[in-house]
Amino acid sequence: MNNRIIFHIDVNSAFLSWEAVYRLHHLGAQEDLRQQVSAVGGDQSKRHGIILAKSIPAKQYHIQTGESIKAALEKCPELILVRPNYELYKRCSRAFMDILREYSPVVEPYSIDEAFVDMTGTRFLWGDPVTAAHTIRKRISGELGFTVNIGISSNKLLAKIASDFTKPDRVHTLFPEEIPDKLWPLPVGDMLFCGQSTVKRLHRIGIYTIGELAAADPHMLQVHLGKQGFYLWGSAHGTDLSQVTVEAAPNKGYGNSTTMSMDITDAGEARLVLLTLAEKVGQRLRADEAKAQVVDVTIRDTDLVFTNHQMRLPHPTNITQELYTSACTLFEELWDGRPIRHLGIHTSQVIYGDADRQIGLEDDLFHEERQEQMDRTVDRIRHKYGQNAVQRAAVTEG
Repeated sequence: MNNRIIFHIDVNSAFLSWEAVYRLHHLGAQEDLRQQVSAVGGDQSKRHGIILAKSIPAKQYHIQTGESIKAALEKCPELILVRPNYELYKRCSRAFMDILREYSPVVEPYSIDEAFVDMTGTRFLWGDPVTAAHTIRKRISGELGFTVNIGISSNKLLAKIASDFTKPDRVHTLFPEEIPDKLWPLPVGDMLFCGQSTVKRLHRIGIYTIGELAAADPHMLQVHLGKQGFYLWGSAHGTDLSQVTVEAAPNKGYGNSTTMSMDITDAGEARLVLLTLAEKVGQRLRADEAKAQVVDVTIRDTDLVFTNHQMRLPHPTNITQELYTSACTLFEELWDGRPIRHLGIHTSQVIYGDADRQIGLEDDLFHEERQEQMDRTVDRIRHKYGQNAVQRAAVTEG
């Protein structure tokens, strides 16, 4: 395990950087947003608009990612606020991930702007890890115009922590032998997945640094923090056995998944994501005259853990509402409340052409036929006028 070489590669202020590069190279902008007091955020007319990314100069005004636009403007009324352009960000993310895959076949997107790359065994191709990291860093900057931080270690946890060291445009290592010097002196709040409430609880028992956390009795931590106490104690020692995983395409099935730019902690928001995914999966099934008999929901939480749950449907279907209802049932059984980074719906045991449907006492075949016809009508409108031509009320209200 110690021979593994794992990179965590994180785009610096991704949304803002991508906006800046696009404006400079495609819109002829004269000034770089990254050098101005600027931020990417939602619509100012909506109360729930938040700051998604900020420039380094904006930090001088203590503007925080995730805070409301209103609060940010109170801190700096002259803040240059840019509305998000998610289609642009998807294109930039794809270009970023495509470059990473040229250096290793084992790339795990962790969010739209960061990924783990297993570089084990590539020394003879790209040189030692630090040299390879600088090669990747310079290539991304030269070809795509934005900068990244790269953390290097023997596991994902330490690589991710290392990438959060000094920014921007840096390469850092954090191997197990470097933990006492590089990790333990840091405040406990710098520990991955150690939120403000956990920090306060640790402070109450006299733990202020990661080193003090590592030296604590794990059983005592469990008393105060539950299972999280053991997890944080192991993390302070650099323990992480998870693998860099490439998500395989479902075998003989249809699926769709998404990695959120910000973690989801609300079940209602998760269901809106599942609705969007179910619509896309249903649309693809109908386009191929296919129906699925099994639905599977996948969740990846912020602890890098994948979990999934599947169910066999009473009958093959390609109706969006039926796929969505099944996905919600699976989600409610599967989700343990941890913040969600990634959601997916996959289907399997697909039948092509006409599929016999077992008729139950409570089935309303006329209603089901109307639902499928309605879905197909929406598909045709979207094909002709664009995906956003027809949207469900639940999505537009969310």
